[in-house]
Amino acid sequence: MRTLVVGIGGMTNGGKSTMSSSLHLRIPNSCIIAQDAFFKDDSVIALDSNGFKQYDVLDALHMDRMMSKIESWRKDPDSFLASQSLKTQCSVGEEVFVLIVEGFLIFNYGPLVGLYNLWLMKRTSLWPTFPVIDSSRVYTPPDLPGYFDGYVWPMYLKNRQEMEDMVLDIVFLDGLESKEGLLDYVYRDVTMEIQRLMGKDLAV
Repeated sequence: MRTLVVGIGGMTNGGKSTMSSSLHLRIPNSCIIAQDAFFKDDSVIALDSNGFKQYDVLDALHMDRMMSKIESWRKDPDSFLASQSLKTQCSVGEEVFVLIVEGFLIFNYGPLVGLYNLWLMKRTSLWPTFPVIDSSRVYTPPDLPGYFDGYVWPMYLKNRQEMEDMVLDIVFLDGLESKEGLLDYVYRDVTMEIQRLMGKDLAV
């Protein structure tokens, strides 16, 4: 049995979930673990000096629970897929199980850093494009005025710098490219890594 862990990172509302879901549909024996599923209860999220909820920090997340789920997949990917009502799609002896880990801080958490085979980060450097992306999603209750440019963007820059200081092997994706073009690029890289794993294993 061979396993492949693909990390897809990027800023809040940057298209990580869309890419991850599309990639999952193309890759047999794959599943997604999303960091957003592990937020702590809103009542315990701290406020900064401007009154903004501090969601874009590791302390806002149950990272221990996320790691526990990832370890369950690593221990027995086949059983994990079954528990998620996902079917194994290749024959015994040919399996390459793929875990897609997606989130905005998945490259900033030490225990996760050594698990990835592929590091993919949607990098965005052009600020004017982001209010458009952000306004496409509606939250209840709604964000405070100025939340995106007063908190989300500065935290993205801070977290990205921290990530780049920790990790050297990240493949940066241009967030201004088309979704289809980015997906094709990522799919090609993942497919090549799957083939490499199978070839290396078969050659032993």
